Amino acid sequence: MSGADGVLLPPEDFVARLRDEGVRRYHDQHPFHQRMHAGTLTRAELQAWTLNRYYYQTRIPIKDAIIVSKSEDPAFRRAWIRRIHDHDGEGPETGGLELWLRLAAAVGLDRDEVASCRRVLPGVRFACDSYVTLCRESPLVVAVASSLTEMFAPDLMSKRIAAWEQHYPWVGAAALGYFRARVPRARRDGDEGLAFVVGEATSRALQEACVAALVRKTEILWHLVDCVQLATAGAARAGAPA
Repeated sequence: MSGADGVLLPPEDFVARLRDEGVRRYHDQHPFHQRMHAGTLTRAELQAWTLNRYYYQTRIPIKDAIIVSKSEDPAFRRAWIRRIHDHDGEGPETGGLELWLRLAAAVGLDRDEVASCRRVLPGVRFACDSYVTLCRESPLVVAVASSLTEMFAPDLMSKRIAAWEQHYPWVGAAALGYFRARVPRARRDGDEGLAFVVGEATSRALQEACVAALVRKTEILWHLVDCVQLATAGAARAGAPA
């Protein structure tokens, strides 16, 4: 249904629209991810993905801080700031970013080099920075809607854990802590974000803007993997053992 008539979608139809767009466009369908889950990535490809994805991880608490700053509601801010703590941690050597650096070390990367982000591909940097810009330039409800890819993350994370344990045992199960932690947290965050968007998108224009923000976020995630796939195409053709 077009938004031209300005008629507010009923909540169930709005949720269905968001879920449909997300499922169709989520990056779990990207050929690189499918190869990851099939166990056919080389060590170099896995390293490149881990290194470049870290830059995206660093943008998450920054965009969440922007979202917190947009709200006048203390209850919302108290709830949302938890997401920053999830990634930055409550102290040194805690939080999701630390867990990702442990993953980087486990796949054979230098954690300090990864943390510096010096080797991040320009296209990856551009895509991730555009996510921060999207949140900065959007009204609160639309910025929150851009995070709704979290609704689809638990299934992807569960598949990723199983695939890495089966196909890349050299990484070690202990290094998969970030993925394990995100399964329940992404489910919680996705449910909370969806409830907020459904409640606060009070016009058809806002509903359409929320759908567009979710679509844009899926494009950003897809572009990130595109960049990694293109940069590692030579390693993939070589077929080096993982």
